[in-house]
Amino acid sequence: MHSAMTWDPQQYLRHTSHRTRPFLDLLEQIPELPAGGPGGPSKAPRIADLGCGPGNVTVLLADRWPTAHITGFDSSPEMLAKATELAGPTPGGGHLDFQPADAAHWVPDEPFDLIVSNAALQWVPDHAESFPAWIDALRPGGTLAFQVPGNFTSPSHALLGELCESPQWRSRLGDHGRRFVHILDPADYLIRLTDLGCEADAWETTYSQLLQGEDPVLDWVKGTALRPVLTELADDPDAAADFLAEYRDLLRKAYPPGPHGTVFPFRRIFALATKPD
Repeated sequence: MHSAMTWDPQQYLRHTSHRTRPFLDLLEQIPELPAGGPGGPSKAPRIADLGCGPGNVTVLLADRWPTAHITGFDSSPEMLAKATELAGPTPGGGHLDFQPADAAHWVPDEPFDLIVSNAALQWVPDHAESFPAWIDALRPGGTLAFQVPGNFTSPSHALLGELCESPQWRSRLGDHGRRFVHILDPADYLIRLTDLGCEADAWETTYSQLLQGEDPVLDWVKGTALRPVLTELADDPDAAADFLAEYRDLLRKAYPPGPHGTVFPFRRIFALATKPD
């Protein structure tokens, strides 16, 4: 969602199963929508996926709500180009499309039954300030649901921040290498959403992920946390290689491989708010 970054959809999708699981867990907690639900209007649900990335989880919304009109929004041209390959009619009679939009400035211009976001709002400063506008755009009984990474104090991210701030790299990377943490704790999300008159829930889960292959944690962060650094060093391949080598060595010590793979604990924060009928 960060407008200054270049994303690599193929790199991001290399760990699809682990990246998708939190979204599936969130999806299970979303109640029936006001449109298309049992006893509700027969009108097809209207759904927004904010920060849809390559669209791999956007299509899962059509499995849950087959007749829905679903729009994925993202600010990355690279991600949208990949996602657009999935656009069109859905098997259940719904429709899937994608549009450019930055979550930092997105204001819905029509009513939605569901606004969902998967691992995107951590890139958006003060995203909680947008909750009132998003809740206001929900139909009565509609839901706002999202999950964000909560692992910014874990070794993978702490070591990245320390390396970016080291004398060798600070002047080269400037602000691009700094890890600004924009997420709130579950209790903060719960209070903010309840203050808006919603029935809210918030929780966290730490997934102990078993990754395979050589330097799998480095491979993981290449798809997400490393994007600002890789973007800034894109015009200097030698510097990029040096940075990756230093970071790789730090990660090898922090996440040593075991007999079955490399364990990579990953905390996720979830929040869900349903607007009163």
